[in-house]
Amino acid sequence: MTLEQFLNEWHSEDPTLLVHTSGSTGQPKPLRVEKARMLNSARITCDFLGLRPNDTALLCMPLDYIAGKMVVVRSMERKLRLLSVEPSGHPLSDPSLATLPNPAESITFAAMVPLQVFNTLQNDKECERLQRIRHLIIGGGSIDDGISAQLKDFPNAVWSTYGMTETLSHIALRRLNGSERSDWYTPFDGVALSLNDDGCLVIDAPAVCSQHLETNDIAELRLTEAGRTEFRILGRKDNTINTGGIKVQMEDVEQALRPYLAAPFLITKRKNKKFGEEIVLLTEANDLEEVRAVCVKVLPRYRQPAHYQHTDSLPSTETGKIARAKALQMVDVPTDTE
Repeated sequence: MTLEQFLNEWHSEDPTLLVHTSGSTGQPKPLRVEKARMLNSARITCDFLGLRPNDTALLCMPLDYIAGKMVVVRSMERKLRLLSVEPSGHPLSDPSLATLPNPAESITFAAMVPLQVFNTLQNDKECERLQRIRHLIIGGGSIDDGISAQLKDFPNAVWSTYGMTETLSHIALRRLNGSERSDWYTPFDGVALSLNDDGCLVIDAPAVCSQHLETNDIAELRLTEAGRTEFRILGRKDNTINTGGIKVQMEDVEQALRPYLAAPFLITKRKNKKFGEEIVLLTEANDLEEVRAVCVKVLPRYRQPAHYQHTDSLPSTETGKIARAKALQMVDVPTDTE
């Protein structure tokens, strides 16, 4: 979708827009969302970040998904100057930025996915531009320890977002750098949180979502001294592997291995006759025995993969998230001898 197409749809008489979920845990689903609630979401974010009219917002994500659409809506709601570049893995290398006298200094607000940030950090010139963005929000996927370490000393505010298509982008932010750096998300005003019987986060955000939303994210809540409820995400319910009665979170194993494995990898699972489910490591590395040796050394026995499998390319969504559902389909079926 082009910017012109989105604006035509926005200014139509229809009070709703069609959006699609990202498809990280299954097939993308179509949703009709209210433009009025999109404006509410935009207003809340702009207020939280202190964005003002004539500040500049960078649009560098596809307009097919809610994240890109909301950058435009925030620009309209707060009368920001919208700077649009072609969505790519290196948004700050776009040739159009060269026409600006000080392109990075003129960007007040930008939203990116972790893959874009990772790529940008590998290039000195792009990294310098990234550091000058006054408010950078990162969403659409988990931010690993390596990226966090590179961002922690950035001079301007860098935020991790929490949200989903159903909440019209994010409902909470946490700082990734500076003295306010934290593992805990601060929800916006008007957002109430609780946990269901499975320990998953339940969101009540009437300004952006008409009903309570039960997520699959296993979370922990805490009350601050100021009486505000904060939360952190421990993993996803559907990313839990129950192997012989022991529950292992895919994200926990990935985080433990990330400092030691150079090649891209992910943790998934498959059925096992004896244990019910078993841990599977899917990797782009060619030497599986070397990967196995690392896992044996780093992980406790119950978290070590039972099966290692090479792939030329890990599955991902268009927004850069791990496509967990596709990964499950890629795993080899166990043989009778396994």
